[in-house]
Amino acid sequence: MIQTQTAGCVPPLSQVVGSAAISTVELMKFLDVDGLGQVSRIGLGTWQFGSPEWGYGDGYAAGPARDIVARARALGVTLFDTAEVYGFGKSERILGEALGDARADVVVASKIFPVAPFPAVIKQREAASARRLGLDRIPLYQIHQPNPVVPDSVIMPGMRDLLDKGRIGAAGVSNYSLDRWRKADAALGRPVISNQVHFSLAHCAPLEDIVPFAEANNRMVMAYSPLAQGLLGGKYGVDNRPGGVRATNRLFSTENLRRIEPLLDTLRDIAATMGVKPAQVALAWLISLPGVVAIPGASSVEQLEFNVAAADLELSTENRDALTAAARAFRPVSVGRSLVDMARERLGR
Repeated sequence: MIQTQTAGCVPPLSQVVGSAAISTVELMKFLDVDGLGQVSRIGLGTWQFGSPEWGYGDGYAAGPARDIVARARALGVTLFDTAEVYGFGKSERILGEALGDARADVVVASKIFPVAPFPAVIKQREAASARRLGLDRIPLYQIHQPNPVVPDSVIMPGMRDLLDKGRIGAAGVSNYSLDRWRKADAALGRPVISNQVHFSLAHCAPLEDIVPFAEANNRMVMAYSPLAQGLLGGKYGVDNRPGGVRATNRLFSTENLRRIEPLLDTLRDIAATMGVKPAQVALAWLISLPGVVAIPGASSVEQLEFNVAAADLELSTENRDALTAAARAFRPVSVGRSLVDMARERLGR
């Protein structure tokens, strides 16, 4: 059974980001999940740990990454998500080292990339991830992507064997459609407890089927990219487009930045009335939904604290409904049109 709970979070947090103070965090919200125990509604995604595409090198791993994990634990975060492909194993290793003796007290979630996902291979790959994490048992082990060729009737017996032998605490999936999630359930012969999906106010498709299924069946939805790579922070716009990795994201095309402005205006207005930042409201909206946890990344302790502060926000029904309506009204252009848009921008049109 998944139940929402709150628990004291110490020490309290009072930090300043930009010109606005972050609200003091007094309570962390949790889900009580079968096979996992208490899962914090705000977790920590660690894709950036050891991943060169985000510009974080060995110096980051040895310093800031450890500080971020330690601060997360102090603020009540119990969910830490990683994967074997993040930095080709570096993320798992960095996370395991940063957690230290606390590894056994938190929910570490890792993922297997489903290349040749046959039972014997799954067993080997889980053992390799566990070694890098420094764990005898991975609390939540997930299939990273649906394999387009190999069905879950072939994949899930390997996951079931890991469950039966106590190598993992629960089985999950990632990027699965509702239909594929149900098929994975049937193939496992017991609940596939979670589905990690792309989910935010800017990408709210899971509202239509994934979230209702999770609520009805006591499952957990893990929202990755919950701030749409910073778009929901409200600082980017037509006249202020990002560079780097974000520049390749179609959401940051000129046309999509125009289209999302009503949603961003709603976010800004609600944040202003609450005395917080738009990104915090965006996270609060996600974790107000039944069975949903968010796993934003953090490049610094300050960013981690900023994200965790969202757990202390309570949205009114009116504000939550306004955000949901604005999210559903946002219709981003397709990839094709986005590429055309980018070409026009390069030509100065």
